[in-house]
Amino acid sequence: MNRPQTGRGRHQGTLRVEDAALVTGRGRFVDDLNLDRQVAGVFVRSPHPHAGIRGISVDEALRQPGVIAVLTAADVAGLGNVSRPPPQEGRDGRPLIVPKRPVLAGDRVVHVGEPVALVVAETVGIARDAADLVTVDYDPLPAVSDGLDALAAGAPEIWREAPGNMALDWPGPAAVSDSQAEVDRIIAEARHTVSIRVVNQRLAGVPLETRGATGVFDRQTGRYTLHAPSQSAHALKGQLGAILGVGPRELRVLSGDVGGAFGLKTSAYPEYAALLVAAEKVGRPVHWMSTRSEAFQSDNQGRDSVAEATLALAADGRFLALKVSAVVNLGAYVSSAGAIIATIGFANCFPTMYDIRHVSVGVRLAFTNTVPTGPYRGAGRPEANYVMERVVDAAARAIGADPVELRRRNLIAAEAMPYRSAVGNVYDSGDFAAVLAAAADHADIGGFAERRAEAAGRGRWRGIGVSCFLEHAGGAPGEGAALVFAGGRLIVRLGMQPSGQGHATLFRDLVARRLGVAAERVVVEQGDSDLPITGGPAVGSRSTNAAGAALVKGIERLVATACDLAAELTGADRSAVGYRDGYVEVAGTNYRVSLFDLADRLTQAGRPDALTTVVQATAVNTFPNGCHLAEVEIDPETGQVGLANYVAVDDCGTVLDHTLAESQVVGGVVQGLGQGLMELVVYDRDGQLLTGTLMDYAVPRAQDVPSIASAFRPTPCQTNALGVKGVGEAGATAAIAAVMNAIADAIPSRSGADIDMPATSERVWRACAAATVDRAHA
Repeated sequence: MNRPQTGRGRHQGTLRVEDAALVTGRGRFVDDLNLDRQVAGVFVRSPHPHAGIRGISVDEALRQPGVIAVLTAADVAGLGNVSRPPPQEGRDGRPLIVPKRPVLAGDRVVHVGEPVALVVAETVGIARDAADLVTVDYDPLPAVSDGLDALAAGAPEIWREAPGNMALDWPGPAAVSDSQAEVDRIIAEARHTVSIRVVNQRLAGVPLETRGATGVFDRQTGRYTLHAPSQSAHALKGQLGAILGVGPRELRVLSGDVGGAFGLKTSAYPEYAALLVAAEKVGRPVHWMSTRSEAFQSDNQGRDSVAEATLALAADGRFLALKVSAVVNLGAYVSSAGAIIATIGFANCFPTMYDIRHVSVGVRLAFTNTVPTGPYRGAGRPEANYVMERVVDAAARAIGADPVELRRRNLIAAEAMPYRSAVGNVYDSGDFAAVLAAAADHADIGGFAERRAEAAGRGRWRGIGVSCFLEHAGGAPGEGAALVFAGGRLIVRLGMQPSGQGHATLFRDLVARRLGVAAERVVVEQGDSDLPITGGPAVGSRSTNAAGAALVKGIERLVATACDLAAELTGADRSAVGYRDGYVEVAGTNYRVSLFDLADRLTQAGRPDALTTVVQATAVNTFPNGCHLAEVEIDPETGQVGLANYVAVDDCGTVLDHTLAESQVVGGVVQGLGQGLMELVVYDRDGQLLTGTLMDYAVPRAQDVPSIASAFRPTPCQTNALGVKGVGEAGATAAIAAVMNAIADAIPSRSGADIDMPATSERVWRACAAATVDRAHA
């Protein structure tokens, strides 16, 4: 068997060029910005989940020394809808309902934390004090916070245009639209059927750096500038420009260092437009930085779905058909990607690694009086994989099969590639059996019985959980790149924005290696919407695929241009000019010039842009996959779950930098373990947020995470020049099913399998108690 690549050893990865500044306090985050005459902004937010607004009084706030202005809905009345999702059709051609999300609420608020006013003052302290003096006369209205409750008869309706709180009833991808009856027939006639109901709870993103922004308006040029952490300055500019109703030349977005994003810093928010309007009104830069409590009330949140799945099996355990239906809580508004994630992003994962020819997927999207949901690491993929792996484990229990063997029996064979899935995707590559075998070997499944017996001797219940996964990693809408020589350096300009992934290291080294030049002479620039390139944000594990495709194309064009120019300068026949290891050479002569010297000579000749290369490249989806195994120990007396071991074997295609790839896997696993064991945003039934601080919302700490063994078993992707697949979502996609299946395996009764995430100590203790009772009566 080919051993997986472990990625260990410094020679397999590089030191990140970003880190020296970040770990020595020289990073430039949005709150480090201090522009001339900058003032502070603080938002007044709704304490009600649903209420009419009878009136707002700002007089007392305006009388306070140091207060410059207070903006309300009247000041932003002409602005467009903050909600800007792509259009979608549901059942019977009915469109996705997209209510208008205002910049500042005027006549009604629909979730706790919705911004109602913006106070601008000389200091943030003055602004906060003045915000407490803004009086809003609310008329409380009935509210609903749960997606299933919102769709039930008699629930309070949030939007007149969405009867029954239904935003969209989506019947599934076009490829499966005619298969519903066939799936139902197969399930009715199958030898075995297994059904489950699983919850993907609502999560908060909790990046280290909260959201913030500084709005600037230049009266001389009539141009707005927004400084804000984002996942693409270009993408944020496009959305924000549409909200403001301004042209491309009237708005610039700049993003410096970004302290984590996980999807929530992709889209425009009401605060950004309000800050720009405020900057225009007061004639000074206006800066706002979210507090952590504000973040819980205003940042897009993740997941929040309930799914039911039925798997049909033949007598020999082969998977025959899969039926999935889900209800997803969109929150009060439709975020830019919330509906797409809940439908297409979810459905396109099925049937993951398994050869299931008949699949149906349906999703209903509900409005509630909660913060909107949107992309959070994985963005539909963890939800789908969790459904798939929990129902496969349930099937193994139902028919008495070994979970690993049942999976192996149903994997898509390597020789079947390219494989067209039941939902219409074409998997170009993958050796799923090899990945599963490598993970099982790495986790020493053969020795598990001995480890379980040893744990039992200490009064602990030990379990092991398997999670195979396959996800679709984004390529569309393609990506641009620019290669520019300046000051003796090659500047690589990209449109997407990193938030910790290591873009400056990865893309610098990629360009340097392919051109054969010193990496120290290559600099990566991102985060400026004025850069002459287009593309999408750093989301959906698309960065290396999409930007890599653009850079490969750009390098090829740059080399061709350099050879053309060398032929022109020397008078040599173009066929005699070639490129090797950073130098342009003319065959049969001693002419040999480096790219950098050629750029200098062209600059001296008055042609500084002769080698500038701007390209746009298309990229298609890739299909990262892998197998993760978690091993847990449970103290049945307390319900405490300890992670004893975790193994991740991933196929992310060609691994360009093992250190960065492994870091992505491990980071995703930690977030997945957080969802599995502790993270939960809680609203009461009336829409009041109960987990508004880190005192109420748990995230993993170092002591909660075991040593994670990460290895790679790559098969190169066949649809891009680099052979890469995505890796950024992999850990989060795989981990939740791995840990929850391990808990179900550890608890010797059905009660373990019925635990919903997060598997808190209380929930696990109750399941252990029930299992003990069952055992006593057996």
